[in-house]
Amino acid sequence: MAQVLEFKLPDLGEGLTEAEIVRWLVEVGDVVAIDQPVVEVETAKAMVEVPCPYGGVVTARFGEEGTELPVGAPLLTVAVGAPEGLETSGPVTPGPSGARNGSAPSGPSSPSSSSGSSATESSGGSGNVLVGYGTGAPAARRRRIRPDRLDRTPTRSGALTVEAAVPEAPVSEAPVSGAPGVPVPAASSTAAPGSVAPVSDGPVPVVSPLVRRLARQHDIELRRLTGSGPDGLILRADVDRAIRQAEEAEAAKTRTARAATAPTGASPAAASPAASAAPAAERIPLRGVRGAVADKLSRSRTEIPDATCWVDADATELMAVRAAMNAATGPSAGPKVSVLALLARICTAALARFPELNSTVDTEAREIVRLPGVHLGFAAQTERGLVVPVVRDAHTRNAESIGAEIARLTELARTGKLSPAQLTGGTFTLNNYGVFGVDGSTPIINHPEAAMLGVGRIMPKPWVHQGELAVRQVVQLSLTFDHRVCDGGTAGGFLRYVADCVEQPAVLLRTL
Repeated sequence: MAQVLEFKLPDLGEGLTEAEIVRWLVEVGDVVAIDQPVVEVETAKAMVEVPCPYGGVVTARFGEEGTELPVGAPLLTVAVGAPEGLETSGPVTPGPSGARNGSAPSGPSSPSSSSGSSATESSGGSGNVLVGYGTGAPAARRRRIRPDRLDRTPTRSGALTVEAAVPEAPVSEAPVSGAPGVPVPAASSTAAPGSVAPVSDGPVPVVSPLVRRLARQHDIELRRLTGSGPDGLILRADVDRAIRQAEEAEAAKTRTARAATAPTGASPAAASPAASAAPAAERIPLRGVRGAVADKLSRSRTEIPDATCWVDADATELMAVRAAMNAATGPSAGPKVSVLALLARICTAALARFPELNSTVDTEAREIVRLPGVHLGFAAQTERGLVVPVVRDAHTRNAESIGAEIARLTELARTGKLSPAQLTGGTFTLNNYGVFGVDGSTPIINHPEAAMLGVGRIMPKPWVHQGELAVRQVVQLSLTFDHRVCDGGTAGGFLRYVADCVEQPAVLLRTL
């Protein structure tokens, strides 16, 4: 006998509590294999393809593209453990009429397991604890069961009821609140999802504590809602729809009351000229990357007593060295080296001299934790917003290796394919805001790091060189640091060393 299993949005790691559906990779009626990616979601860290631990036929999807779901919310349901005579590799034949009427189909059937673990094993589930990724097994080719070979009954949520292979069973794993053993009556097929239904004395078909809390906060009577989920299950979308309807009704009532109290001799246009002329303000939700940036920067400003120092440096010699590197031919030739890669190499050398800035503060233990390695983050502006990819073990790399890794991570950032692991764990950040055509800035520290080096644009300016006024390539460097980990002398020494390396790259030869 087939069994319908519910796949919920798994914990994607790094403390993430919700994700937004970007693109569904399967449709209702598709046959999926174990650990096949079924949906692409966007978290505050990255875009992730979420694999399903069950193999079978997709019977329902929860949430449209653009919907934000909390961790643990249902993603989809899968009918697994097809009975004898229903093979996923061959055509699916409709069940007998008795199956449509709710009676068990004739013929042998495999018993379903009562425990969650045995259900996973019998259904062919992977059994893995998903943290945003599957077992790595290659995904099977996506196939859809032909409509003429499958007896289907469309539900209000667009779900597909596989009547020949799936018995009527509750999708949820948790019991519905109310009297034990009392079945939840299915909602009428003619009722619209989220519409008001007659009050019932039976248990409320809700299994999500989030849905119940949301309804309580907005005084929504769940018994009066018609659920759009399987077997009339009330979903968050149903409650959100009821909230919007209530708000629209309240707004209409307010407009009616204002119109009734307006002076009778005045025309509507003359009564409220300001209201009709003033455009409505746009409200943009703080979520996804924008929400994560807002939370992190707010926490940095709240917790870290930061200070900033800056200096102008003559980068003419650095630009000449870079040009010589990239113009080399023969055995000494290699990949092009960027200015950012040279500055990153200078940072790792400076952090070796001033390790106080490669640290973090443990506020609970009231300790400064000096970190053994440098994981260098660099700010990158993408269509999704500001992200900070991390070059691992930058202190062990040369300029060429750092440049290659920066180029690789930048390409992943532009295509939205950075994983959460590639966006976390930095110990120091390099911010090249000169690409925006500005000279200076006071950057906010990337919490929980202790410092950030900012680099402005490199441009020709008048400069006193060897006692004479000349036009040189000048750059402004700024260092924002956590005053808890060091004093101004240490921060000034770090920034001066960086400036010396920019002005005289030969200084770096001592540390190579």
